[in-house]
Parts: sequence; C-alpha cells; structure tokens
Amino acid sequence: MRPSGLKIAAVLLLGILAISFGSILVRLALAASGDRSLAFSLVMSAGRMALAALLLLPAWRSPLRSPAGLPYAVAAGAFLALHFALWITSLSYTSVAASTALVTTNPIWITLFARLFFRETPSGLTLLGIGVALLGGLLIGLGDAQGGGGANPLLGDFLALLGAVAASLYLLLGREAQRRGLSILEYIRVAYSAAALLLLPLPYLFGGGYGGYPPVVYGYILLMALLPQLVGHTSFNWATRHIPPVLVSLAILFEPVGASLLAFLLFGELPGIPVLLGALVLLIGVGMAVVGGRR
Repeated sequence: MRPSGLKIAAVLLLGILAISFGSILVRLALAASGDRSLAFSLVMSAGRMALAALLLLPAWRSPLRSPAGLPYAVAAGAFLALHFALWITSLSYTSVAASTALVTTNPIWITLFARLFFRETPSGLTLLGIGVALLGGLLIGLGDAQGGGGANPLLGDFLALLGAVAASLYLLLGREAQRRGLSILEYIRVAYSAAALLLLPLPYLFGGGYGGYPPVVYGYILLMALLPQLVGHTSFNWATRHIPPVLVSLAILFEPVGASLLAFLLFGELPGIPVLLGALVLLIGVGMAVVGGRR
C-alpha cells in the first residue's frame, strides 16, 4: 500500500535535515585532522559507509526474500561508493555552497539516463531546464575560481558534478532493486555493505590509513554514518519506492540551502555573489527540468 502524501513529505523533510549536516561534518573532520589529502577523504568515505554497514549487521540475521534485486543493490552500492569518493574529496577543494549545489543536480542526470536507458523522451521544458542548470554550474565554477572558494575550486566543482552523476545512478538502481522485491532494510544492508567493501582498501592505495587521527575525527565520521547516511540516504531510498526518483531528487535540492546556512553559522563561510547567483540559476534550471519531467 502506498503511504500517504503527508508521510512521504515528512520522511523527505527528515532526510533533507539529515543530509544537510553531511558537508558540515566533513569540514569539521578536515579541520580537526589537519589533513586535506585524497587519502583522508577516502578514510572519511570508507569510515562512513563501514560504520553504517556495521550498525545494520543485526538485519543480516534473516535471508533476502527476493534475490532478484540483489545485483541491482550491489551495483547501487558501487555507485554510492563512487559518489562519496568524489563528493567528499570535492569539499577539500571548493566551498560548501558550490559543492552541495553541484552535487544535487541529480534531476538532470536522472532525466538523461531515463532517456538513454528507458527511451523516455524529455519535454521541451526539461531540456530548457537542463540548459539553465548547466549555465548555473558554469557561473559557480567561474565565481569560485575568482573568489578563492577553496584550494582548487574548479577541480572541486568538477568532482562534485561527477558525484552527482554517480548518485543519480545509485538512486535509479536502488529503486529497481526495491521493485524487484527487496525491502528497504534488505536493500540498504546490501548497498551500504557493498559500498563499504569497495571503499575500505582505497586509503591504503593512496598512502593513507585509518589510524593516528584525533579521537574527535572518528566521532565526526560516526555522526556521518548516523545522520546523513542511515537517516538521510535511507529516507530518500525509501521514498524512491513510492514516488519517481526525479521527485525525490527535487527534495534533495534543499540540501544546499541547509548546508550553506550551517556553513555560515559555523564557519562564517559566505560565498561570493557570483557563486550565489550561479547556485540560484542552477536550482531554477533543475526545478524546470523536474517540472518538465513530471509533465
């Protein structure tokens, strides 16, 4: 039975509040560790997923009801791992506002992938929205480069954009896994575990490791697993089973608002006018794409 609209909206709101803390916790962990290397970004990504998977261990006591959804859940976990490796690394190079604005362009990529894989022709409004959103992304990149919004803003913005592509595939595959019989708990235990297994060896490949950081760093990583992952991502994964993924991704557009507000309150990080203008144009374009997709 499909849940009520009020319940779906409440779950989405909870998810938005939870994921808004994601970039903030990453920034706090970066500051506490004093390490902005790729290896530490991968430590945060892998630690977040590994702790989330460990917290779900009790759910493995029962077997999967429908193995048909298993390959899709594993594939979703692989793209989730790629998403975090790209997006968390982006926060070492660009501002919270730019990174979160670019990483939430999911509706655009979901629309394009639906056209590519499911032969769903986008409407004219959707195509116009994609063009407007790409213009907004360009403004963010140029504004970040001129305003010094990080160590290497253009690289950070590009990584965040690739993270959005990976996240879109993760959402689409997750919905398919649930459509093929997996419950939300069965799906997340497989997807989160697959992501953790893929991410765990990576810090060592880039000259890093999991030891030697201040205790508070591990506390921040645990909070990443609890709030943005188990609460935020699970809320959105649950919602994709009941409403189209492109509408779920519309709700995710509110993450930059929450994350930027928190970044201003905690870090005093106020993006320049070009970045704010670019973010506004990008969100308008994505909204147009979503409305066009619904039609």
